[in-house]
Amino acid sequence: MDVRQLRYFLAVVDHGGVHRAAEQLFVAQPSITQSIRRLESELGTKLFTRQSRGLVLSPSGAALVEPAREVVRALDVARETVAAVEGLRGGRLRIASMPSQVVSPLTGLVAAFAGRHPEVNVAVAAAARPDDVRDTLRRGAAEIGVVATAGHEAMADLERLPIESQSFVLVARDDAGLPPGDGALGVGELSGLRLVAGQPGTGMRRVADAIAAATDCRVAVEIEHREGLLPLVLSGVGVAVVTDAWSGLAEAVGLRVRRLDVRDRLEVALVWQRHRLSPAAAAFVALAGER
Repeated sequence: MDVRQLRYFLAVVDHGGVHRAAEQLFVAQPSITQSIRRLESELGTKLFTRQSRGLVLSPSGAALVEPAREVVRALDVARETVAAVEGLRGGRLRIASMPSQVVSPLTGLVAAFAGRHPEVNVAVAAAARPDDVRDTLRRGAAEIGVVATAGHEAMADLERLPIESQSFVLVARDDAGLPPGDGALGVGELSGLRLVAGQPGTGMRRVADAIAAATDCRVAVEIEHREGLLPLVLSGVGVAVVTDAWSGLAEAVGLRVRRLDVRDRLEVALVWQRHRLSPAAAAFVALAGER
């Protein structure tokens, strides 16, 4: 058994088949197939069974997944630790972040990290919900996650470093019909608004749904791509509930920003699995802890 066999095995598991695994690894399908067969021969058991919907893990295959991840992860960390003996002069840091948290705090953290370690390549993957971040970490596709959860939503299986607390605001055009003034808006003050909302399961959507439930406002547009929220508001489709991290961007494009008088807040944190981090990931966590 060697690490390449385990990498190929995990690629088939994570990407749902040999074809997609080969595309992701940029290798020929027969190479992956032969590697899996050799691994099965060495272990004396089938790791996959073929069903109508494709390859499915056998009980033996399912039992191998987590040990295989641990072996691959440990070897990667060992290699990067040796390479970093004389300082972080290369390597790759992989981060999974919920979309709104890319605006803040991730942009500032990455900028500071790049200033200290300019030779490290930083790759940021999108994850829509906290569970998506957790899954990305579990699969080894990222070492560090950036999550935003309500205070009661614990991620007890992960190490956690709190970063910031975000409140909610309403962004709108001048002609949207918001109550006059610049103060915070109570939910009871909102009436007849068309809401542009993100997908269910997010903090912004939870607040938008609460507004719709308590008033005659309604969700007019639901969009998974959060980069489309401000353009839709600018086009006059409706108003949007976002976190205060979006305030600068919204004001820069000419939108009004009004704080919402709601109890909900998002607690933003870095999370990672309970194992030794690579030098680049450990440096990123240390930098975040200084802020």
